[in-house]
Amino acid sequence: MHYRTTGTVGGVHGRVLWMIHASPSSSVQLVALMLALAEGRRVIAPDTLGNGDSARPAVEAPDAAYYADATLRAMDAFGLREVDLYGSHTGAHIATEVALAAPQRVRRLVLDGIGMFDAATKERLLAHYAPAVSLDVFGSQIHWAWHFVRDQAWFFPYFERDPGHNRGLGMPGAATLHTTTVEVLKAIETYHLAYRAAFAHPDRERLPLLRVPTLVTADASDPLKAGVDAAADLIPGAERAVLEGESTPAGLVAKAARITAFLDG
Repeated sequence: MHYRTTGTVGGVHGRVLWMIHASPSSSVQLVALMLALAEGRRVIAPDTLGNGDSARPAVEAPDAAYYADATLRAMDAFGLREVDLYGSHTGAHIATEVALAAPQRVRRLVLDGIGMFDAATKERLLAHYAPAVSLDVFGSQIHWAWHFVRDQAWFFPYFERDPGHNRGLGMPGAATLHTTTVEVLKAIETYHLAYRAAFAHPDRERLPLLRVPTLVTADASDPLKAGVDAAADLIPGAERAVLEGESTPAGLVAKAARITAFLDG
């Protein structure tokens, strides 16, 4: 399992923040937020199995509980008995299962942009959002990955390319497009597994079982922000916040401040 880390080992509070990224990229997408959260704590963000530079899962159809078990085994390898836990999108579903499997090891939980879909939407996303991609000698996977990454910025879901599904955002910068596409291409044959685990996650049955302090949040531009209230209503005592988000330097600072206040509260 490949990981990125920053901050002071042990930190002033002796705490570690473990961060689980969204699909389809890797922990590279968390770097800015990691740095903003690193004061006074160590931050660790692995690439989910089958994403980025991490090994592929050992099973053909891993579920969220499988990824949670892999997370706990990675924590064991670090010798960590307790962490604060953050999960974004796909990572939020995995983080939920970590906190349910080992609540004694999760001090506080942040769910950022957790998708809360009805059964029909889940079925449609499972059918169309994350297709398995095969390699070919024409390199069609390279073009597919580029447009997959680009169109997610424009539409939600990205395969509904019409005005009604337009997110109203501009095109990401060339560097962001390139970096994210490269991360997807690294794991092009396995990127879809974590997506499918998240879409199939029985979140409405699992979230009410959480018993750790939880903050449910999302950026204002996040198409999954409707899940903030839907999820927070299910989690006993959960806090909630819709934030400006990371698209501007000020938004990144404000987001980090809100998460830090929760973690240190």
